[in-house]
Amino acid sequence: MDNNLSNNQAIIIGTIEDEFVFNHEIYAEKFYTFTVKVPRLSGASDNVRVMVSERLIMDGEYCIGDMIEVTGQFRSYNSYESGDNRLVLTVFAKDICHFDEEESKNPNTLFLNGFICKEPVYRTTPFGREITDILLAVNRSYNKSDYIPIIAWGRNARFAKNLHVGDNVKIWGRIQSRTYQKRISEEETITKTAYEVSINRMELVEKEEKEE
Repeated sequence: MDNNLSNNQAIIIGTIEDEFVFNHEIYAEKFYTFTVKVPRLSGASDNVRVMVSERLIMDGEYCIGDMIEVTGQFRSYNSYESGDNRLVLTVFAKDICHFDEEESKNPNTLFLNGFICKEPVYRTTPFGREITDILLAVNRSYNKSDYIPIIAWGRNARFAKNLHVGDNVKIWGRIQSRTYQKRISEEETITKTAYEVSINRMELVEKEEKEE
């Protein structure tokens, strides 16, 4: 298996929340973005952005409210808007299909194998929960990399705070979204959505394992 495929694997299951919107075209292949509402066990949900080729959806009818399964990679790219450069995170679809709601399956899974590219930041919440913020660089084809913000909680936060730039780690978790208010003037604020990965499990890749 291509290492660039095996080191970044995402599967999300949820309902289509909005229309497919044209994003860009490469070599006469059009790509569209849309949002999938992915349920959590708590009853809340995450709104995950998906990018899909027209060639994956041309033979199927996909409408708002349809339950679908998307398999692909969690990718990042820089977007320049109004003079600002921001990191945009999407699931790049490798496959998409309608999902049978009677199936029992984890609706939000992600595996990443990458390298710490910024010193981890450890903190505690006002309620005493331990959190470590990580930025992970995951290699992609053609010498590209995806830069994925990651949150480790509890015992994983304690483990992650001792990692250093250049360390190779594997993580298993889920993609989550959160909304926040950004003030753009004295009178006006706008609602934005941030995406990150919440870790369930993580491992440091030892030198011997890399060589194998």
